Amino acid sequence: MSGQPVTMPSAESLAALAALRERQLRAVLQISEATHSKTNLDDLIRDCLQVALDTADASAGSVILYDPKKEKLVFTYVIGPAAPMLTGLELAPDQGICGQVFQTGQPLITDDPTKEQRHLTSVGEQVHYVTKNMVSVPLRSSDGAAIGVMQVLNKKATNFDQHDLEVLTILGAQAASAIESARLHEEAKKAVVVNLMGDISHDIKNLITPVTTCTQTLEMLFDGMFEDVDRILGENRDQVPEMVEQLEQAWEFLRSFYKEAVEMILEGSTATQDRVREIADCVKGIVSEPHFEPTVVNEIVERVRKPLKVVADKNGVTLVTDDPGDVPPTLIDQKQLYNAIYNLINNGIPETPAGGSISVKTYAKLDGEFPEGSYVAIDVADTGKGMPPEVKQRLFTENAISTKPGGTGLGTRIVKNAVDAHGGVITVESEQGKGTTFFMKLPLRSEPEPEGNGGNDGS
Repeated sequence: MSGQPVTMPSAESLAALAALRERQLRAVLQISEATHSKTNLDDLIRDCLQVALDTADASAGSVILYDPKKEKLVFTYVIGPAAPMLTGLELAPDQGICGQVFQTGQPLITDDPTKEQRHLTSVGEQVHYVTKNMVSVPLRSSDGAAIGVMQVLNKKATNFDQHDLEVLTILGAQAASAIESARLHEEAKKAVVVNLMGDISHDIKNLITPVTTCTQTLEMLFDGMFEDVDRILGENRDQVPEMVEQLEQAWEFLRSFYKEAVEMILEGSTATQDRVREIADCVKGIVSEPHFEPTVVNEIVERVRKPLKVVADKNGVTLVTDDPGDVPPTLIDQKQLYNAIYNLINNGIPETPAGGSISVKTYAKLDGEFPEGSYVAIDVADTGKGMPPEVKQRLFTENAISTKPGGTGLGTRIVKNAVDAHGGVITVESEQGKGTTFFMKLPLRSEPEPEGNGGNDGS
């Protein structure tokens, strides 16, 4: 029997292969543990991606998930120097190498992306990051539906090899399974919350009804009492003028304040019930149709300022509304804009240390800077803690996160829904330790949009 001699692998190569397999097996176990111990989608994605980078000895990576509502691939979680700029970036599902892997379902090693025609060099230039090599693996649900792509970039020592592709494909499959399970868990929780919100809304209505009734009764009693007091004082003014004057001075503050207090309680009670219904709708993903009417935004700001000034004063925070000058009326949904401004100010109060301030500035631009022409602007600025870049980056996206204990991110969703309903834009500038400013711009309109061209496109 003849043939070529069989070359046995060296002990060193066998040891290296064994170490590689051990590292890969450990990675699979790590993701399995995360799958069973965590149901928060954001935590799962982060852990799966980090395990993939550690296993492949890579410098950066992304989990890019498909958003069926937008029909876009979205960079949902990114690890690496470009994370703040890349997170939230959207691509068409056929764009780039990730689009190719998403559509074909085939994993891919790319040794030199610059030589690949499908590689989007513009993305790297936009985020100032150079991709030297890359592995892209598909993420698919249990029924085979494409849900996204995981990309692992820039292996530190050499190029990626077939061993890396194999283990990253396995990790990608496990990550997809974990993501699917977490989404199902979130949907189940949402269903429970929706039912609970219905019960809470009913309970709040029952609790607020006696508050409203008692407040209206107190207003009538106060009105009658002051009529009686004025009559009695008038009858005795000549006999005891000094006493009458003292009594009038003692009553002066209460007489001037009780009407405003009653108005605040009644408006607050109604707003509370409306807010609970809107939160329930927001949880369901429902955005109510806006009702536009000519309104001066300063009137809305003033309605928000009255109740929140009490809260701000209690926290040692100064709430300032700048002199607006001449701001013309525009078509506004008063309820939605009230909720948006209320959320921005109310969220800023606990984030602003005592001695700080929150200012609201309104103004109009009539020189066509807005895409549709003139606009009304509302700036809300605080001198608070500011926010980390990753929070700011995702603030008004579907993946918004809250830094507050128990925070849900619903407040920012309500703000974004209101701005979208008006066809406006909102941006934010923030620096940790120096404060945050929100810039809201709403088109200045005197006539309703033609039917079918409203600002609320559901996106």
